[in-house]
Amino acid sequence: MGTQDLTAPPTHPPDGGEAPPVTPAPVTPELITPEPVTPGPLEDGDGGLLGRMSLIEHLKELRTRLVYAAIALLAGFLIAYAVADPIFAALTLPIREVSHGKLLLIGTGVGEAFFTKIKVALIAGLFIASPAVFYQIWKFIAPGLYQNERRMALPFIVSATVFFILGGFFCWAVVFRIGFAFFLEQYASIGITPTIRISEYLAFTAKLLLAFGITFEMPIFAFFLTKLGMIDYKLMMHYFRYAILVIFIVSAILTPPDMVSQFLLAIPLLGLYGLSIGVAYIFRIAAAAAPASAPAGGANAG
Repeated sequence: MGTQDLTAPPTHPPDGGEAPPVTPAPVTPELITPEPVTPGPLEDGDGGLLGRMSLIEHLKELRTRLVYAAIALLAGFLIAYAVADPIFAALTLPIREVSHGKLLLIGTGVGEAFFTKIKVALIAGLFIASPAVFYQIWKFIAPGLYQNERRMALPFIVSATVFFILGGFFCWAVVFRIGFAFFLEQYASIGITPTIRISEYLAFTAKLLLAFGITFEMPIFAFFLTKLGMIDYKLMMHYFRYAILVIFIVSAILTPPDMVSQFLLAIPLLGLYGLSIGVAYIFRIAAAAAPASAPAGGANAG
């Protein structure tokens, strides 16, 4: 007796009879194989997913970027150290100008002049190496971005560097002169001729230069926070009144207690906040296209 072909089509029974039982044809694996899933925004350059990286791999990647950034800082330091004397003269120029040459900068240690050059080279070296540092920052966060977003590496590096240097320049050209004039007036009001240690002067100027350099990165931060969905232009516009209050409080702390000085610092910061709103508006995250992905007549189907 031969084996019955279970896949053969059923024969039609005679009129009035019942159809014989039919065994369903076996389902081949090809019919249930899922469609390949296109990797999402976490796809890295090698075709893998950033989410598949272990904690150790993340730390290794961070260590690699920190090492490269340190090498760039070392190179910037060496370049700046070769011209440390004119850089130091430029750093002390604002306070010398507002004091009309009456200020005396002193050193109280045997090696203070040498360490002063090192500090000056470190400050200037950071600004010189800032493009390479921002490049390493980009390389670390790029695997978590979409493919079209990774193409913005050059605009990110250029804009971040420009705003960082612009912040330092604004601090040197405007804030230093306003702040030093106020502090020196306090000495004059009590009849004291100021004598300032160069180490204290450099510590004060370095903090302000870095603070303003980072503050001027506000539009860059707005761009990435917008892309991550953490803020949008509507939220920034809603809190604009509070931002004005905070900006003027910061301006009052960093500048002498007069309206002119406060406006000289507050107006650029307000301009940066407005620019950040514009950046958030241009690069806002579009709403999810749920209706486009939903089946036609989904609500009324059935």
